[in-house]
Amino acid sequence: MLSNTLLKRCFSSTTAKRVGQEIFDDVKFQVTTYNRPQDLCVTRGKNDILYDDINGKQFIDFTAGIAVTALGHSNEKVADVLSQQARKLVHSSNLYYSAECLELSEKIVDKTKQFHGQFDASKVFLCNSGTEANEAALKFAKKHGIKKHGEKKQGIVAFQNSFHGRTMGALSVTWNAKYRTPFGDLIPHVSFLNINDELTKLQSFLQSNQNQIAGLIIEPVQGEGGVFPVPAEKLIGINQVCKANDIVVIYDEIQCGIGRSGKLWAHSYLPKEAHPDIFTAAKALGNGFPIAATVVNENVNNVLQVGDHGTTYGGNPLGCAVGKYVIDTIADEEFLAQVNEKSKIFMDRLAKIQAKYPSQIKDVRGLGLMIGAEFAEPPAKVIQKCRENGLLLITAGKTTARFVPPLTISHENIQKGLDIFEKSVAEVYA
Repeated sequence: MLSNTLLKRCFSSTTAKRVGQEIFDDVKFQVTTYNRPQDLCVTRGKNDILYDDINGKQFIDFTAGIAVTALGHSNEKVADVLSQQARKLVHSSNLYYSAECLELSEKIVDKTKQFHGQFDASKVFLCNSGTEANEAALKFAKKHGIKKHGEKKQGIVAFQNSFHGRTMGALSVTWNAKYRTPFGDLIPHVSFLNINDELTKLQSFLQSNQNQIAGLIIEPVQGEGGVFPVPAEKLIGINQVCKANDIVVIYDEIQCGIGRSGKLWAHSYLPKEAHPDIFTAAKALGNGFPIAATVVNENVNNVLQVGDHGTTYGGNPLGCAVGKYVIDTIADEEFLAQVNEKSKIFMDRLAKIQAKYPSQIKDVRGLGLMIGAEFAEPPAKVIQKCRENGLLLITAGKTTARFVPPLTISHENIQKGLDIFEKSVAEVYA
């Protein structure tokens, strides 16, 4: 239920009263799965700014809808693409081909190879969300193991501090027990390794259990786990053992992909021998419109057949039209150079703030515009103070503040937002 403070603010004018009452009515009918601040209701956005017209507030947005609105809020060209496609064709199901679906699939494969991603990318399964993309990846990996090696080879290896989604399969490979344990038994044969272990220990586990492991899923940059880029040598070494033992490697690029890392894909930084058999994408692919992709090579595609998987809405023309525009815009050397330029501004400024508060801020790390500032304690008070001062920021893991702004954020608002962050840290730790 909304707080009395918010309700009073909602009733300060005729328009606000109407809008506020509508919000109140909506809240009554929502399940209690979210913990939202009760003094904030987003009503509109423009690039890197979000507005709460009910309470007369505006915020610099360092969250981008949790790394989704890469091209900014209410992007006019995205809106034009949606409008034009909606007047042409919204949905026809996967019973039939649509031009938009075929064009987006081709574009993802071609741009991935052009921008040094999965060198043997071949086919695309389109769906609606990150968790769906990971569900498909897990099913494809298990099918590959069983089809080629028998029923014993269907286990999945995941990693501690990982997050892959909330549906049953993706949840089974998500580390945090608070997400998993309320729901009892999930899919069996899942093992969690610690990416911080020595490479030889990781390789030994994979080698020793090769006959039972169908696939391995990992985020090249752990997001919810605290913004930890996985060292290249770890990914190279893991891939060596997996490829030698026909274990399908899945990279979850839901959050770190589509330009967020400063390259089209986070694994674009890696040599070919560390490229995956499958990678998944979502979030920024639709800039807020639900669309996702599972990209596979021929080794995986060869075991799939009609009926193995499906979706009603996945690859609908509306989502695909937006996806094409997003890929065309971000798969551009100049655009990606700007992401890296902005990343440097963030990293340099955050390093200076850390130097002022070395006992409170323990580390600053990240890749591109996916950055974490790790505190000595949970940063909830800092994030709340940021919100009070006009900046939206979120956590990653227990002690890390996460910076994932729109990739189109202005230099001016980077500095203004970091001014607010520094001010908020000072106020909390004064």
